[in-house]
Amino acid sequence: MKFTYYGQSCFCIEADGRKFLFDPFITHNPLAKHIDIKTIEADYILVSHGHADHIADLVEIANNTNAHVIAIVEVAAWIRNQGVKNVTDVNFGKAKFDFGTLRTVWAVHTSANPDDSYGGNPAGFVLELEGKTFYFAGDTALTWEMKILADLYSLDYSILPIGGHYTMDVDDALIATKYLECDKVIGVHYNTFPPIQIDTDEAVAKFKREHKTLLLPGIGETIEL
Repeated sequence: MKFTYYGQSCFCIEADGRKFLFDPFITHNPLAKHIDIKTIEADYILVSHGHADHIADLVEIANNTNAHVIAIVEVAAWIRNQGVKNVTDVNFGKAKFDFGTLRTVWAVHTSANPDDSYGGNPAGFVLELEGKTFYFAGDTALTWEMKILADLYSLDYSILPIGGHYTMDVDDALIATKYLECDKVIGVHYNTFPPIQIDTDEAVAKFKREHKTLLLPGIGETIEL
């Protein structure tokens, strides 16, 4: 199983012979200028909410790859209006796909589509792939709702925002690991803009002091999970 980071909250999980791309925002990210989105492959694109830093490259990548796009109802409607054909809308709870069951979960944030239309509520996702269970929190503050996931799943990895200001910071992400009962975190949503810049060495050290793991792959880097 492979995890490739593309900056901000955009990443790809390659598992079960499929590529799952999340929150495509690359061309407008100054830290990801070396990434050519025309080379990105995807079978599925999952979108947590409608803010531009999670959806800016969605239409082009979806059209390039003919990926199956999955998003909350109101964001999915906006995506269809952009001419993307292969779109499934979801709401909170479980939905079945050919790769298995996807659970859409609550995120504490705001949402609007790029045209300022209503974007519904932000979301996160839980997927079970190749015998491993992943939680992508999307953009969220620390929330008691995370405790529910520890009752439902034995999470192998949590993909959490750590930049602060708009989402959880590193300290809140550490608390989230206790709520989730998951000690392995992949950090996203940091360093892209001045308000979310962090000291990455100190972030990794904080996790290590708590006997937990914080993975921070470089933009364009692929790691094995």
